[in-house]
Amino acid sequence: MPHTEYEFASRTVNSCRRFHWIPSLQRPPCGPRTNVETYEGQHSANKASEVQKRTFGSAATHNQRNPAYSELNSDDVCYFKSILGDNGVVQDEDRIAVANVDWMGKYKGASQLLLLPKSTKEVSKILSYCNTRRLAVVPQGGNTGLVGGSVPVYDEVIVSLAGMDKIISFDNVNGILTSEAGCVLENLSTFVENEGFIMPLDLGAKGSCHIGGNISTNAGGLRFIRYGSLHGNVLGLEVVLADGTILDMLTTLRKDNTGYDLKHLFIGSEGSLGVVTKVAVLTPAKLPATNVAFLSCNDYTSCQKLLLAARRNLGEILSAFEFMDHHCIDLAIRHLEGVQNPLPASQYKFYVLIETTGSDESYDKTKLEAFLLRSMEDGLVSDGVIAQDISQASNFWRIREGISEASVKVGAVYKYDLSIPVEKLYDIVEEMRCRLGDNAEVLGYGHLGDGNLHLNILSSKYDDSILTQIEPFVYEWTSAQRGSISAEHGLGLMKAEKIHYSKSTEAVQLMASIKKLLDPNSILNPYKVLPQSVL
Repeated sequence: MPHTEYEFASRTVNSCRRFHWIPSLQRPPCGPRTNVETYEGQHSANKASEVQKRTFGSAATHNQRNPAYSELNSDDVCYFKSILGDNGVVQDEDRIAVANVDWMGKYKGASQLLLLPKSTKEVSKILSYCNTRRLAVVPQGGNTGLVGGSVPVYDEVIVSLAGMDKIISFDNVNGILTSEAGCVLENLSTFVENEGFIMPLDLGAKGSCHIGGNISTNAGGLRFIRYGSLHGNVLGLEVVLADGTILDMLTTLRKDNTGYDLKHLFIGSEGSLGVVTKVAVLTPAKLPATNVAFLSCNDYTSCQKLLLAARRNLGEILSAFEFMDHHCIDLAIRHLEGVQNPLPASQYKFYVLIETTGSDESYDKTKLEAFLLRSMEDGLVSDGVIAQDISQASNFWRIREGISEASVKVGAVYKYDLSIPVEKLYDIVEEMRCRLGDNAEVLGYGHLGDGNLHLNILSSKYDDSILTQIEPFVYEWTSAQRGSISAEHGLGLMKAEKIHYSKSTEAVQLMASIKKLLDPNSILNPYKVLPQSVL
């Protein structure tokens, strides 16, 4: 019987030749797509007094609006129009309504004003004025966050960076990209790939998210196992402080040991210490040989052993190691258009996507084939397939990247982004299934190579009875493992009051001191990141 296109090679040496290499694979964009310029067909924003009643999908105490903040008036609007022009000041309810709500429809604010600056100087003038007036501000990029960090809580002024989307320069010898913060990640990826490089991070929401937002949240993503965190890839930043001061740290130097490296304060600060306006990022060289394999494992222990084997045997060419349980696969097949199960013959408990990227087609292909053959002989892999063309590879990645998108189509989704020691990473998924029973569907997937679990809990609607079964248990359990309650999504509004599960009292107090120093009036992204009690 002839082999089908999705059939995995058998254990014989000759069948290894059926593995195919795919040159320069590109993954299609998926996930939320929003554009601040095209807010149409949306309901108007709720009033600030109604926002307190909103269920945020987290058991955090809902803070009252800080009475120290001023309320927007007509003089404020006139001032903003004087520096931005009429087109840069949006008061249309339908357009503002979209900016008031996160892409999951989970967090909703009541801002009455959306500002669209096109330069750092305009951002500086906005913040200087807001600081003097004590008008609270929410910086907003692509609004693809998952913890309520990019939308207002009450009536904060929204400052969108979407109009600051220019590429400033590219050093094609050293691979250093300098751009404005409003550039969409996918657009930057396309640009640098045409120059023979790639961005060091890749996300499912790359078609919408902004590089400034990526840096402000210290986004991780799919390439973390190969290229590490943005703390290591961002060379320089330009940041506007709360009082309008422009902090120029936009160096492109690889080495600079002159004093404190202040840019790291703003990477991951979620817009609470300053607004990132320009970035300088180190981009790795684009390598010509890429392979993608989609494998199945019978149990989580096999997934762990496969990760160790991949690190030892694939070494320098390993560029992604993602795992999903079968609930994720079923969800993706049901809700993502055009997606097919690469291994339809049998139901397996776990699936692993491995990507390799290298410079030698023949060497990389031989290395991957030998690794997969050995993994099958050792019983770590039950079945699998290597993509034979770009269409199949795109289908593999579409499944993994589309899980978050598919989960939202079910209804309500409680998302938890956890760092946990790899050997215990899936235990919380199984414990949560026992706690919730038939009341919700529990999914476990993520970046196994980084020890990062995405725990998604799905139900038809947000329900406080479900939430009380999830929280604070999920945070207590993670803390007991000395894990992190936020691996890559940030704290935002959802977890601001939960930071003590991952950080000591002394560390939180020091963070509060830094916040008070840089933003004494607390106008930047209020109610987020840090507990209100320490501010």
